[in-house]
Amino acid sequence: MKEIRILGIDFGVRRHGLAVSDPLGYTAQPAGTITRKGSDLGLSEIEGVVREHGVTRIVVGLPFHMDGRPGDHHDEVLAFCRALEERLGLPVETVDERLTTVQAERSLRAAGLTRGKRKRRVDQVAAQLILQAWLEGPGRERKQP
Repeated sequence: MKEIRILGIDFGVRRHGLAVSDPLGYTAQPAGTITRKGSDLGLSEIEGVVREHGVTRIVVGLPFHMDGRPGDHHDEVLAFCRALEERLGLPVETVDERLTTVQAERSLRAAGLTRGKRKRRVDQVAAQLILQAWLEGPGRERKQP
């Protein structure tokens, strides 16, 4: 099978959580966080991760309220996606991220992590959930080379 790498991003005002798929595109693993400084979107750091892992596609969580209305920072995330596409020349897709941070927090709490350790890891676990949801989404056939 052809190797692919997909980067998942949990966009945040202070931090972006990152996750990367395995080379065959079946599973997502946490890949760290990027701390934002002011209005800097962290694009150069993301570009470094893209190069390091040979990423060919990016998936970003898009916030929605439970009733389907656009969530906080919805437009900012869409602008971030456009900036990623322009800078990196890679396809960028979005996936509904409802409840991913809640799920990430619950799984870290269930693992027995202290509050401080959960805080440091929640963004990358949320990115892992976002990417895994995309990987398991409809129409994600793995094509033989």
